[in-house]
Amino acid sequence: MSSGLYTVVRAATGPAQGLVVLMHGVGSHERSLLPLAQALDPRLQVVLPRGPLSFGPDAFGWFTVQFGPQGPVIDPAQAEASRLRLIDFVRQQQAQLGLPATRTLVAGFSQGGIMSASIALTAPEVAARFAVLSGRILPEIAAHVPADIATRDLEGLILHGRHDSKLPFALATAASARLRALGVRHTLKDYPADHALTAPMQADFNAWTVQRLLSLH
Repeated sequence: MSSGLYTVVRAATGPAQGLVVLMHGVGSHERSLLPLAQALDPRLQVVLPRGPLSFGPDAFGWFTVQFGPQGPVIDPAQAEASRLRLIDFVRQQQAQLGLPATRTLVAGFSQGGIMSASIALTAPEVAARFAVLSGRILPEIAAHVPADIATRDLEGLILHGRHDSKLPFALATAASARLRALGVRHTLKDYPADHALTAPMQADFNAWTVQRLLSLH
């Protein structure tokens, strides 16, 4: 079954040695992370899917969210539909390239980072590496996380601005605590930034990606 997601691809030079799926934030589009994709190692195939929900011209997302006094409130049915759709999407990309989960990274900015965690934590057999760039982990996915998640070869990266005015830095520390409780290896790095993907964040993301996908373990 096709995921039916419109996608931009930054093709690998030669046979792809790793797969990176980059997901944009809410109200954005698949080309917004193209500069990040183009900066990644040329041995990697980078695909940038467009969120299935349209909120206006060139404004897409993975689920509806409202920001209230108690924090972000999501549409859980939309988030779940996007999670399942993206898992299928990643599987399709892997089948085309002949790459395993250990050579697959799902990553994204803001809501895209949220979806990357949702994919990897509920389907570690599909994507063994994930990066949450200025995002969070949805509590709604708890029931879908495998009980043996700590025994899977899963590793994550959390990058977040300390002055984030959209998704406060406390959400990053909460995500890290959640991963520790699950026994999932991960790295948390903070930056003197707002809700943005800064040059130092991009540099750290690039270095981590090369180390996790292209270095021999």
